[in-house]
Amino acid sequence: MLPMGSLADAAAELAATFRGQLLQPADAGYEAARRVHNGLVDKRPALIARCLGVADVAAAIDLTRRLGLELAVRGGGHNVAGRAMVDGGVVADLSLMKGIRVDVQRGTAWAQGGVTWGELDRETQLHGLAVTGGVVSSTGIAGLTLGGGIGWLMGKHGLALDNLLSVELVTAEGQVLQASRQQEPELFWALRGGGGNFGVATGFEYALHPVGPAITGGLVVHPISCARTLLEFFRDSTRQLPDEHMLFATLAHAPDGSGMPVAALVTCHCGPLEEAEKAVLPLRQFAPPLLDAVGPMPYTQLNGMLDAGYPKGALNYWKSNFLTELSDAAIATMIDCFARCPTPMGQLLLEHFHGAVTRVDVSDTAFPHRSEGYNFLVLGQWTQPADTGACIAWTRETYARMRPFFAAGRYVNYLDDDEADDPVAAAYGPNYRRLQQIKGRYDPANFFRMNQNIRPQP
Repeated sequence: MLPMGSLADAAAELAATFRGQLLQPADAGYEAARRVHNGLVDKRPALIARCLGVADVAAAIDLTRRLGLELAVRGGGHNVAGRAMVDGGVVADLSLMKGIRVDVQRGTAWAQGGVTWGELDRETQLHGLAVTGGVVSSTGIAGLTLGGGIGWLMGKHGLALDNLLSVELVTAEGQVLQASRQQEPELFWALRGGGGNFGVATGFEYALHPVGPAITGGLVVHPISCARTLLEFFRDSTRQLPDEHMLFATLAHAPDGSGMPVAALVTCHCGPLEEAEKAVLPLRQFAPPLLDAVGPMPYTQLNGMLDAGYPKGALNYWKSNFLTELSDAAIATMIDCFARCPTPMGQLLLEHFHGAVTRVDVSDTAFPHRSEGYNFLVLGQWTQPADTGACIAWTRETYARMRPFFAAGRYVNYLDDDEADDPVAAAYGPNYRRLQQIKGRYDPANFFRMNQNIRPQP
């Protein structure tokens, strides 16, 4: 174990030039800084380096290497497995790095690694522009983009990573690289899906698209007794969606706080309002709803619509996998499993992939999941620590019962830390070997391993 004096001395030396804030366990602000979105995560770093610029990030990496500690990287802190924190190591915390620049003439945006989707959307929507982002506005752009970037615009404009133009990256040696199709093209390929395995991403440049400012979206809520009919309707509807129209389905609990189980459709249509009104009409008419909250709204409102359902500090345990198909048997199993849900915050979610996201070749980016279909997510969420055992057990049991319907692929951003096999290999499929080789070039010692880790290979 590292003598505390060594760390204190190194931190004091670093403080002379560090622009941000260095927090050790006894310092004011440390307790708040070590908390991430998932309240189940309770890790105590030896040092949290709250960086204000790229030089701060490079200095934090250098200190970590010299002391022989582990490094975690925090952007938005939303990763459900809690990889933004590390016990006894150093955290490079980018959450103060909030720079955003929108170039309307070029149709691009540049943003630092601590920016959230709500912050980026606010700036781009001033100009009627947007890029595919997260469905919860407090999610950080960095982790979501590097692992994929599922969002309301992916049918029309692809994943967040499909819209990347360049990434600024600090390597394990403290070198600052610009990765794009022209510079470090192999690294750029790996960063589009490969997560935080290759360095600390301090800046992102995105291609923007005309969106809104008003789009059509919202949710339609039905009683749980309609679950089978709703999921069958969802399956039929997703077979013929235009690119502009995204549709997800969920078995959840009423958003009014009553805890009443419900079945719901959540949708976004980013095309002209007249087309959107016609497209969403069947969703609103297939059965009498408990709540119909679909209509024109600002795009920024849509991307914050679900925020209240995912509060910071709630305890979370998730499992997910892509499905081969949404069969009658899969629907029946989902309904039966949801009936056993022990928490009024738990849900089962189906995310549908179609359109632009599926028109990218499997080998074009590190993210390999380019087939039309469904990603299934068991979302265990609760607030009372006494419920932890029951909620984790339900999540695992539901996942196990749905296993017969699973395809080979998994979404890397949803992976947890308790897997017995190698879920990272499953998440990257045919691209895993190439990722291992690139990891071997840019991080051969696997310094960046507090992530969905890709083991380096020559």
